[in-house]
Amino acid sequence: MPRAVKNQTSAKSITLATIAALAVSGPARAADPIKIGVIAEAQSVVGASIPQAAQLAADEINAKGGVDGRMIQVVTYDDKSSAADAVRAFQRAVSEDKVQVVIASYVSEVVLALMPWAGRLKTPMITPGAASNEISLGVHKDYARNKYTFHGYLTSAALAQSVCDGSKAVLTDLLKAKTAAIMSEDAAWTRPLDTGYEECLPKIGIKVVDHIRFSPDTGDFTPIYNRIEAAKPDLIVTGISHVGVQPTVQWKNQQVPLAMTGMNSQATASSFWNDTNGATEGVIFQSLAVPGAAMTDKTIPFGEAFKKRFSSAPSYAGYMAYDQVYYVADAIKRAGSTEADKLVEALEKTDWTGVAGRTQFYGKDEPFTHSIRYGTGYVTGLLAQWQGGKQVAVWPPQIATGQVVLPAAVKAAAR
Repeated sequence: MPRAVKNQTSAKSITLATIAALAVSGPARAADPIKIGVIAEAQSVVGASIPQAAQLAADEINAKGGVDGRMIQVVTYDDKSSAADAVRAFQRAVSEDKVQVVIASYVSEVVLALMPWAGRLKTPMITPGAASNEISLGVHKDYARNKYTFHGYLTSAALAQSVCDGSKAVLTDLLKAKTAAIMSEDAAWTRPLDTGYEECLPKIGIKVVDHIRFSPDTGDFTPIYNRIEAAKPDLIVTGISHVGVQPTVQWKNQQVPLAMTGMNSQATASSFWNDTNGATEGVIFQSLAVPGAAMTDKTIPFGEAFKKRFSSAPSYAGYMAYDQVYYVADAIKRAGSTEADKLVEALEKTDWTGVAGRTQFYGKDEPFTHSIRYGTGYVTGLLAQWQGGKQVAVWPPQIATGQVVLPAAVKAAAR
């Protein structure tokens, strides 16, 4: 064969091969799924809702065509409430399973352990339930390294303010409460929470007369309740998440004559009534939403869909995880890409009204960088009370479905 003819044939073959390859790989890439990794405490009262809510949101988005034709695939990992297991899951999610975004954990210690890995592996990560101020403060202090972390839940400081705002409205008026004892588990998220309580409770006219921090391994709360009663407060304001059943059951069984309010993460789950055999009756707790309370027009439909599919109501972290899948999908659509830095820029511009309220993130020049905004017009949360096996919203008034009912022991002491 003449050299010229041979070269033409070779060039033609390469061109055809290239075109054929592009014809296969181009559409395949366009149809590749968007992979969202979900790392959660799947066996815990609070954490179980996270992968469930994320999957529900993904299925709804996919049923409407996905994101520009790309389906969302949720890849779940159980970290067993272990930071070490969570780190291994994060590494596997990014390196082996090729996820583009991670929704991770309601445990602050876990999220703080994952933050450096989000930076090293340049993978956006959003927490649906961890509260420690150090998460968003860390983003602010070293934005270049930590910009991939988004604090998709209220900071401990904001949670304390939410409890104080609600308590002023429903407890100082009802109980004429003037004093309180703070009772919190010793954990990363409660240190700034307790500081917040100590600052905001006096501003609503409630003096802090005692402050107890206990080990999450505590089994007998009798000495703690005896000490609190001796201080004669009007309220117990809690900061509990990793525990919940034991202090609640013993509060009921010992007929502690003090109303209990504050943060009780396990109380946000519908299973808590059965977990405590009804001892949670009368407990007042902060949450982001509860069944029947319309934070937005999306809240109740989501709650009903979740219960229909999973036979229970979501915990607070479930509400947040559901919203996060939606605004991640929205950010990807706006960015036109799942490339990490472009996605970070799009997430920073999030303005999404979901089931928990309107979500926007604080900017890099604000102390709580990449945390969601708290306040009127944004996510505020609510106060709810367990009444007759149901979670009843009691604050703010525009979404309340009932009023506070004092437990029998508190009523008796008030007489």
